[in-house]
Amino acid sequence: MKVCILGFNLTSLALAKALVKKDIFVELICKKKNTKIDATRTIGISKSNIDYFRRHISNIDKILWPIKRIKIFTENSNNEEILKFEDSKYNLFSILQNEKIFNQLITELKKNKFFKFKDVVKYNKLNNLGYDLLINCDSKNEITKKFFSKKLEKKYNSIAFTTIIDHTKLSFNNEAIQIFTNEGPIAFLPMSKQKTSIVYSARIKNNKNELEIKKIINKFNPKYHIKKIHKISKFELKSLNLREYYKDNILAFGDLLHRLHPLAGQGFNMSIRDIQELLKIIDQKIKHGLALDQSVCVEFQNNTKSKNFVFSEGINFIYEYFNSENKIGNGLIDSTAKVIGGNKILNRYFKTIADIGL
Repeated sequence: MKVCILGFNLTSLALAKALVKKDIFVELICKKKNTKIDATRTIGISKSNIDYFRRHISNIDKILWPIKRIKIFTENSNNEEILKFEDSKYNLFSILQNEKIFNQLITELKKNKFFKFKDVVKYNKLNNLGYDLLINCDSKNEITKKFFSKKLEKKYNSIAFTTIIDHTKLSFNNEAIQIFTNEGPIAFLPMSKQKTSIVYSARIKNNKNELEIKKIINKFNPKYHIKKIHKISKFELKSLNLREYYKDNILAFGDLLHRLHPLAGQGFNMSIRDIQELLKIIDQKIKHGLALDQSVCVEFQNNTKSKNFVFSEGINFIYEYFNSENKIGNGLIDSTAKVIGGNKILNRYFKTIADIGL
């Protein structure tokens, strides 16, 4: 069996690693295998997804930082939390730098005899290379433009700013804080006792320069004695859901299928769940001696498309829910959120959804 993966990103590398662990030969076609990864970007991975990643992809325990509690505020809540999530037994999720997990996966893949990097090949030549299945994780190649351009898209008219702060050492730095400011949400996500990642989403009409972003970080800084604010990166925010997941034996994957607002930290978690589902289908094909062909794509779309859409719309609802407080400004949203957060059953339900999805 021979699988082709198109694109160089975290999802394509994780998927490649999962496949080669099953002794499936993988060629990853990309231009950017030597691209420098943005050191300011971090991701959050839920407990169940970490367990899966450890067993079926790579052991990333050494580069994880556990988050035991999440507190949510609004700018108008007078420093009183409106929601809190915690678990007395388990970590809610863990934070890690994109750069570290990229480097670990690349190192492991290069050592695997079932894996090979390959230079970009024209679409019309791919069929001659003997691939059973093509998985497209690249949003800019000719296959995407030809077959995967139809999507449901929502523009937030916002820019995400990301950075890392160095601060004085804390004996306990395992509490993530999200503040819904009047201009967009800002999250403080601990990475160690001395470093914390920051993600701030600001509306484009109130475009900010680096000095203004640093002022906002200091304004909403919940507890840190900041020594240094690292380079600030930015990217435009939008969500999307692809209308059709496949064309023949080519399966769209990763950010091509769904892209989310970063406020809930669920983007890569959705991709890990997609990897789980795809590997289940492939396992069944192998078990019954069946080919890896278009039927894999059909099953994957049938099993995931509706769940992914509902989950994505749920994230959109959360964003609009808190965003409406900034427009209304009467405290109603804060009060409602406190009631929801105080209900143990609902609180547990939201934690479960964030961990394992729908």
